[in-house]
Amino acid sequence: MITRIREVRRARRLTLQDVAGRCMPPTTPQTIGRLETGNRTVSVGWLNRIAAALEVEAGDLVRLPDREDVPVAAMLGADGAVAPRREQMSLQPRPVAGSIAIAVSAGIGDYRAGDQIWLNRVPPEALGTALNRDVLVPRPGGRFLFGRLIGRESGKLHILPLGPGQRQVVVAIPPWAGVAVTLIRSL
Repeated sequence: MITRIREVRRARRLTLQDVAGRCMPPTTPQTIGRLETGNRTVSVGWLNRIAAALEVEAGDLVRLPDREDVPVAAMLGADGAVAPRREQMSLQPRPVAGSIAIAVSAGIGDYRAGDQIWLNRVPPEALGTALNRDVLVPRPGGRFLFGRLIGRESGKLHILPLGPGQRQVVVAIPPWAGVAVTLIRSL
């Protein structure tokens, strides 16, 4: 079996030690290295352990003939575009269970018409981790509010809509909210 463990690990910017420590139960960096290079056979059990450590699906670690890999050709930084030091593969976005999406029909804020925004649905008690992030909040009557979560206080959220000149809106904490995690944009 040909694996993509090394490419996925590097795309996640993790060392062999990082992955070994994240495995349950933990293992050694040498073992992870042997599994990456094919010097040790990768069983389904190892594939699942490493996938959990890398926070990907086990299928993402296996080369499949019907799936095209997307190589990273350049790294873009303050100094411009440069070739990567090592071969890297781009990981395609995958939704997590319970994900929802917004289809952008007209440009607003940082978003353009045609964009798709993927959001992770979170319960009210997890909204503290969403401060300064874009959120989608359900409102009565099938309406929604989308904007930057700028504050949270006892039973209320402070959300700044994305349009120019908008004022913050204070709403009661909803039963759930969607936190923007992935932007999909065609150029």
